[in-house]
Amino acid sequence: FSLVLSLGATKDMGKMLGGDEEKDPDAAKKEEERQEALRQEEEERKAKYAKMEAEREVMRQGIRDKYGIKKKEEKEAEAQAALEANVEGSLMRPKKAIPPGCGDEEEEEEESILDTVIKYLPGPLQDMFKK
Repeated sequence: FSLVLSLGATKDMGKMLGGDEEKDPDAAKKEEERQEALRQEEEERKAKYAKMEAEREVMRQGIRDKYGIKKKEEKEAEAQAALEANVEGSLMRPKKAIPPGCGDEEEEEEESILDTVIKYLPGPLQDMFKK
């Protein structure tokens, strides 16, 4: 330990090793003032950025109105409303539209496809399928 002190250990080193600290009578008051100054700076910074963001939002809204663009929240609200409208009257899934040509007409359509294929077959094969 004496070797460490002889190498130029300061009084701060002594404090770290458990020595007596110097007491500043105004330390608590200074710390309180410093904390208050930090809080005040933070509030000013937040107010500044809130003001800047409000100005930007006014500009954004002007652009949205000019070009007919909707906000992300508005799009989500419309999508949710459309989803809820689809869910009513069904079992939690949107109705699927039946494409034209599907349903009762399947047999007729198959026959027409078969007739089309038979047209392109050679003569003797056509006769076999027609019988």
